[in-house]
Amino acid sequence: MARVQLRNVEKVYGGTLKAVHGINLDIRDGEFMVLVGPSGCAKSTTLRMIAGLEEITGGDIMIGDRRVNDLPPSKRSIAMVFQNYALYPHMKVRGNLAFGLRIAGRPRAEIDAAIDQVARILEIEPLLDRLPKQLSGGQAQRVALGRALIKKPGVFLFDEPLSNLDAKLRASMRVRITDLHRELKAQGLSSTVVYVTHDQTEAMTMGDRICVMQSGRIMQVATPKELYNHPANLFVAGFIGSPEMNLIEGAIDNGSFRLGSQQLALGEAVLSRLSAKPGEVVLGVRPQHLALASEGPALPARLLSVEFMGHEVYLHADLEGHRIVSVVGADEYERLGQTDQIRLIPDLKSLHVFDKPDGRNIVLRGGSMAA
Repeated sequence: MARVQLRNVEKVYGGTLKAVHGINLDIRDGEFMVLVGPSGCAKSTTLRMIAGLEEITGGDIMIGDRRVNDLPPSKRSIAMVFQNYALYPHMKVRGNLAFGLRIAGRPRAEIDAAIDQVARILEIEPLLDRLPKQLSGGQAQRVALGRALIKKPGVFLFDEPLSNLDAKLRASMRVRITDLHRELKAQGLSSTVVYVTHDQTEAMTMGDRICVMQSGRIMQVATPKELYNHPANLFVAGFIGSPEMNLIEGAIDNGSFRLGSQQLALGEAVLSRLSAKPGEVVLGVRPQHLALASEGPALPARLLSVEFMGHEVYLHADLEGHRIVSVVGADEYERLGQTDQIRLIPDLKSLHVFDKPDGRNIVLRGGSMAA
């Protein structure tokens, strides 16, 4: 059993600086949970508190059925993979893999068998007699992963493990880590994973669920699909998605969204889903849901710049003083011709409406806020 529970966990530095504000999080046994957020949001601090590398100031941390607040890292059934890999430079790969088991007093035959198994799973057999300085970044990362895996922990903790790799290698390592997690579950060797990153692509492609954090608080916990389609608030809406969601301030009046001199009729499909009386709001529409209009009612905008991305084109435009982005097909852009004036129409079924005072999504359906 490797369920991880955080109950009202706080971290205060120097008696006054509160870095973590009483967060609650339930990570299921065998789940791949990603903690994501901007730099300084306390995601790594949270991970280090789970590991026992950082003392908590208040609350409780449970791993399995044990309260581990006062246990050292070696007693928590965890293994951690760091950003800098933390391999022992004087030991060959074989020695790095064996170190933890040797310290634990395991028999030589058991250690050798464990090394062979992990090396086979991670395809690092040819590297066993190399020193860390003879490894590429991807190879060193696999060795660090193997050193964690060989301990057969209840919980794997990853602290931005791919941030030092180039883009291509990051993509391949994302796939390798998630594939490994699935393989271990299929073999009945499931370990819970808590993975910290600031990269939303990693979060969206790797996590069973994602915990979005800001300033030491949990903003939303949900599956990648739920986060994308039903962000709980303005912060999540602006953080998740690339290009990021267009957020346009205005007001709802008589069934229409009013923006300066322009109005957009929202229709009953939107208005009937509002969970609060609208007034001053922020309208959210993803660039993929903002299309070029050839006819009918639309929002006129001034084209500022164009990014050609291959099969897609990003149109950056000014809409009543708001900089917005629309993603259209390359063929559609070619038909547009040379112009600096475009007309845009949002997909009403995909609109989000956020209450301006508190940032809540007032058409939220299916998301899950953390308690």
